[in-house]
Amino acid sequence: MKTQFEVCEIKLAYKPKFKISDRPIVKSSLVAHRLFREQWNEDTMQFLEEFKVMLLNRSNRVLGIIDISFGGISQVSVDLKVIFAAALKAGASCMILAHNHPSGNPKPSSADMQLTQKIVSAASLFNIDVHDHIILTSEEYYSYEDNGMMLK
Repeated sequence: MKTQFEVCEIKLAYKPKFKISDRPIVKSSLVAHRLFREQWNEDTMQFLEEFKVMLLNRSNRVLGIIDISFGGISQVSVDLKVIFAAALKAGASCMILAHNHPSGNPKPSSADMQLTQKIVSAASLFNIDVHDHIILTSEEYYSYEDNGMMLK
């Protein structure tokens, strides 16, 4: 006896509700930092780590910023599938990573460096450039790109 079932249709669609010419262009870590800071909850900046990704088109215009995960006081778990599901659906050509350090120390840890390299390697499979990884604190920020830490 044959079992009958329906196969689900899968659609790929991205319908932004904005004109791309109205979106900001990211030309520096300072611009990226300011855009991220606007999206951050300052009330939790010194308490919980968060990880966000800014998606950009080929002209470095911002497609959007996605909240990837919230963590504890000293770490955040990042699921690469979530990052790339969003990037691919938005048709992103580039991205900028960001997370905060509640400790106030903006320097990257070895875990931060390993995660960045893992994301850069995965992104290269999709021809997506990772322009920077920004670490925010309540008072300052650290840019991997500005400090020569972005390995491509």
